[in-house]
Amino acid sequence: MTAPLQPPVIVHHMAALDASPYPPNALEGVRACLEAGARFIEIDVTPLRADDYLLVHDDVLEHETSGSGPVSNASAGDIASLHIKHRDTVTPYTPALLSQVVALMLDFGGEARLQIDYKSVLPMADDEPLRRLLRLIEPLGTRVLVSSGADWHLRRLRALAGWLDLGFDIGFYLDYRPQPADPRLPPFRAGAYGYHDDHIVAGQRLLPTPAYLAERCDILRLTTPGMSTWYVHHLLISRMLDDGFNLADWLHGHDIRLDAWTLDVGRPTSADALRLRDAGVDQFTTNTPVALGQMLGLAR
Repeated sequence: MTAPLQPPVIVHHMAALDASPYPPNALEGVRACLEAGARFIEIDVTPLRADDYLLVHDDVLEHETSGSGPVSNASAGDIASLHIKHRDTVTPYTPALLSQVVALMLDFGGEARLQIDYKSVLPMADDEPLRRLLRLIEPLGTRVLVSSGADWHLRRLRALAGWLDLGFDIGFYLDYRPQPADPRLPPFRAGAYGYHDDHIVAGQRLLPTPAYLAERCDILRLTTPGMSTWYVHHLLISRMLDDGFNLADWLHGHDIRLDAWTLDVGRPTSADALRLRDAGVDQFTTNTPVALGQMLGLAR
């Protein structure tokens, strides 16, 4: 196992800050993270009907706001009268727009980076939403990274914007599910090696497990050229280590960073953090950034 060349980076999941009073993806939460010295802040975005993006994880307003209906049918003006809903409770906070986050990052200055997790998955016949995204974030330049599990969006973004930093979440193609997961999400089948994997390579145990994992990772790498970072669930990374395959080492051999998500102090799996740090994981996405940084021995 080899450690990363630099200490791992803590990524604030949905602008989280330990014991913050702000709901996920709130503009006030982004500001609090910046004021606390965050190096990397992650937010979720879904396209509105036109002009902007809304900071929500899901594609319908009623899941995370006081509104209802598809996010893609709403305008920025419609959003102004809504409030964020968190854990079925309506909060005093107005849902944030991506343009507001970009303006805040520019006004604040510094070197903090913004990870935009692009939540719309289905292919689009029109590039307008992606071009709109690029117009909004271009002022941030190298301070922004766009991530997605939808490799078709990532390939299109790479074609449209060679300057843009991109990250790939491999979870639609390779996963480890020791507990029940949403059956609507791929991969739909448990393969012969103990991983969820719909690829034909996973159908029979014909290779040593490390060789199978290397083959699957290489297929995914070649499908998504130009990615700086892979976003991988921490349980999957740990299971790979159990099977003798160090994903961080493999990715570093291809000049790709590894982010382990979402690993929170206080949960039983938080003990994995030290093991993954020692295995070479480059980034940790978490809802408890201060506590996790302390656990990993990172100076703020």
